Amino acid sequence: MTIPLNNRWIWAATAVAILLAGGGAYWFAHRAPPARYVTAPVTRGDVVTTITASGTVNPVVTVQVGTYVSGTIQSLSCDYNTRVIKGQLCAKIDPSPYQVIVDEDQATLVTAQAQLAKDQANLVYTKLAQQRDDLLYKQDSISHDAADAARDANSQALALVNLDAAQVAEKAATLKAAQINLNYTNIVSPVDGTVVSRNVTAGQTVAASLQTPTLFLIATDLTKMQVDTNVSESDIASAVQGAGATFTVDAFPKHTFPGTVTQVRQAPISVQNVITYDVVITVANPALLLKPGMTATARIATAQARGVLRVPSQALRFTPTAAASSRAGSANTKTGGGKGARTVWVLRNGKPVAVPVTVGLDDDSFAEIKSGALQVGDQVVTAQAAAGSARSKAGAAPALRL
Repeated sequence: MTIPLNNRWIWAATAVAILLAGGGAYWFAHRAPPARYVTAPVTRGDVVTTITASGTVNPVVTVQVGTYVSGTIQSLSCDYNTRVIKGQLCAKIDPSPYQVIVDEDQATLVTAQAQLAKDQANLVYTKLAQQRDDLLYKQDSISHDAADAARDANSQALALVNLDAAQVAEKAATLKAAQINLNYTNIVSPVDGTVVSRNVTAGQTVAASLQTPTLFLIATDLTKMQVDTNVSESDIASAVQGAGATFTVDAFPKHTFPGTVTQVRQAPISVQNVITYDVVITVANPALLLKPGMTATARIATAQARGVLRVPSQALRFTPTAAASSRAGSANTKTGGGKGARTVWVLRNGKPVAVPVTVGLDDDSFAEIKSGALQVGDQVVTAQAAAGSARSKAGAAPALRL
């Protein structure tokens, strides 16, 4: 059967339309997905470079209260967190042995004083006897030897009185020492402060030897604390007195405490051949949130730029595609390649545009922009993610902007 000419054209047109539709569907299904970009705004703020160190929170002034004498703890008047004033009784050692020594030395002193009084009376008699014998000798009533004997007796009596006086002074000093030891049985606070540690209990025996045992640890003022940080020798040159610092503690991970470097100690600390130095950060603690012994992670400022134009540091490391990379290279060439010359990509009309900039400080979170065609609010590209599966794998939905 012969097909009419008009029907042939219809069939041909239909076949071409089917082929075009199929090709279009195939191209649409297999075309490259449009690029999607993660952006962040250009802002104005602070850029601060820091060094990181760990340390321990301690009171600024801590006093160790020990004992000068040995004995058994008879009673305790202070405990953990007790507020004490200077001279307040915190503990008492059994005073009985020391009281006995005081009583014995008191009796010995009284005996020496009595002996002194007796010899002083004898001195008065020998002096009178000498005076009488001297008068009789002038009258040739006694011999010269008798006058010399009277004079010698008086001299011996005077020497004996001086000896007794020295013994009285010695016994008085011994008594005073015994009384001091007796007083040392009262363990009192030497300062106003708070007891942060108690190392004894009632009934415990303490021995005062070459090293005085520590009974209490008293912090003078817990509203002023310090963080003793260990800074490595590679970073110690950047830590200077007066620099600002911040730190956090595990108890308050979302709270940043501000402080100031008040001391960079010269003494090295060697642990397994690793040298560190103690950098002291002073911080106010009016709410008593910080407690002695807390572990702190500190950041010590080494350089800072306040209120400057800044971009995320990730924007400096972003390059979109090979073609865009070549354009970025030409843009860098235009900046002259000077110190700090970099390129950031700004999203304009849905496409990244290379913008040459000069970078100053970089604290790994933000970079200071010293010059360049950027202004606050510009969206700089920090990453690129493909649509579809790439987007789902990257999980970048919250930060994506078209």
